[in-house]
Amino acid sequence: MSEAGSARYVAIITDGNGRWAKRRGLPVVAGHDAGADNVKARLRDAVELGVRELTVYSFSTENWSRPRAEVDALMAMFARRIDSETPELREEGVRMRFIGRREGVSADLVERMDWAEAQTAANERITLYVAFNYGGRAEILDAARNFTGTSEDDFRQRLYAPEMHDPDLIIRTSGEQRLSNYLLWQSAYAELVFRDELWPDFGRGAFEASLDEYRARRRRFGGR
Repeated sequence: MSEAGSARYVAIITDGNGRWAKRRGLPVVAGHDAGADNVKARLRDAVELGVRELTVYSFSTENWSRPRAEVDALMAMFARRIDSETPELREEGVRMRFIGRREGVSADLVERMDWAEAQTAANERITLYVAFNYGGRAEILDAARNFTGTSEDDFRQRLYAPEMHDPDLIIRTSGEQRLSNYLLWQSAYAELVFRDELWPDFGRGAFEASLDEYRARRRRFGGR
């Protein structure tokens, strides 16, 4: 039995943008914009709090079933955000990586994603993994399709981001208590923290409290 120590690799299920907007009488896309603003704010906190990798769930393979107007607004927002924020993140030392299927995503948006990754590839301060058009089962299926190895390490090389560390901690906001097809392979030994705040309301204090809860845990990894 060992103390958890500080969480260096953190993943967040950024849930609750739509409910946040609805409670304020705003369109759903306003909630997604507020959520994107919060990702940037918590990313800066993560740097200060010693996190080395932050993974956020921005759009799942299941989200395509949402109303067409919402999906179109989300795609436009992603494109706008990539264009406007990549230079800023590059200057702040953030490395960006998008994980998920590129099939089904417009060629224009894929080009922007590739551009953002290239612009920030040399940065080492923190890596921001954006799970976009992502599903945990889809990732495992895609990896298995061409797998010819024999070990877990061999299989990891087929994942969307083989260099990504398994998360120490997964945080989910909005009061829901499930993984929702998120990082199924990587989360085998992750600690889980569930928070009641809707994602746009998840502030620095809630982030610090989640990290404190992680530090108070005991991690055994199957041992005594």
